[in-house]
Amino acid sequence: MRAHIFDVAALRAVSPAALSGFARSEGWSKIDAFGDHADVYAGDGLPEIILPRTEQVGDYAALMSRLIGVFADVSSRDELAIYRDLIVADRDVIRVRAEGDDDGAVELEDGVAIVTHAKEMLLAAACAARNPKALYRAGANREATEYMRRVKLGQTEHGSFVITLLAPVPPLISHQPSIPGAQWDPFDDEPLERMVTRRLANSLNASRVALEAVGSGESSAFDEAVLSGVSANLCEAVAELIKRAGDLTIGITWARTRPAPERHTRITFSTSDSGILSEAARTFRQREPRPDVTLHATVHKLSRDHHEEHGAATLKAVIDEKLCSVGVRFDPHDFDKATHAIRDKTPLIVTGDLERVGQRWQMSRAKVHDVPNATDPDD
Repeated sequence: MRAHIFDVAALRAVSPAALSGFARSEGWSKIDAFGDHADVYAGDGLPEIILPRTEQVGDYAALMSRLIGVFADVSSRDELAIYRDLIVADRDVIRVRAEGDDDGAVELEDGVAIVTHAKEMLLAAACAARNPKALYRAGANREATEYMRRVKLGQTEHGSFVITLLAPVPPLISHQPSIPGAQWDPFDDEPLERMVTRRLANSLNASRVALEAVGSGESSAFDEAVLSGVSANLCEAVAELIKRAGDLTIGITWARTRPAPERHTRITFSTSDSGILSEAARTFRQREPRPDVTLHATVHKLSRDHHEEHGAATLKAVIDEKLCSVGVRFDPHDFDKATHAIRDKTPLIVTGDLERVGQRWQMSRAKVHDVPNATDPDD
């Protein structure tokens, strides 16, 4: 029995841009205008069809239903499958696939974690889109944060446990069909939205290559992958996805409204990859400076030459869940505060840029802040 789609709201959810992008990717091309609000499309061995340019035509839903039927007949596919392709044809679709049980289900806690870490993975790619680095303060990247607000969580799909992230992509104004073997446009010429999904694909592929290289003894493999978008943030997100998913598959289906040299990109990770990715993330975090860090510290040692105004201090503070020594230099005012703190055995709140230098932590631009009064009911 063949399924048909009659729901008006569902049919009107398919945009004209998605419709024309889908048709072009399937071999149709525009040959003439049809009235003021539609075009005639044809292709080699394909029937002529009329595609609306706007949803405002009176019979938009009915016309959409007939077109879905045509696409299904030509491709010998189910109308529901065609509809699923159409509804996301104007977006890059990222699919994160976990093994799941025989019925495709996962434990509730794992399902929530998979959604969270998939978001973190895409956010890492958004942070790396214009400026790849080994570590990001993701919340400080306003452009990446704004982009993530426009990403939608799609319907889950059959086949193990699959979540979909629907990433916005502006349409290509000069429509060109996908050509097998064609090259990507220069990366910097792409809009930010396509930069992000391309960076995600590149960084996942580079991670896959680095994992194999580390296995053969190349210790610098992950460092070399940073320029491709690999970061501590990305490695952590993928490592956590693997822990929850087991064998992990991440796929990208490129928007048909902005054609790509390939229709799909697919990257797989195995359970054993999680540990290596976690270690790569830890190493990145140790090496990279951390700007604007706040430490709750105690003063362990102070020193200042008699002819100098600034003084050096060694603080004790918890960093990455470990008690560590941190070297700082204070201006005269803050050095006095540190002196009082070591005398009175009271803690300090210190902010600055934290960096690993050899086996020790150093803080630059250090500034001491007053500790709130513990008896204040508002603290």
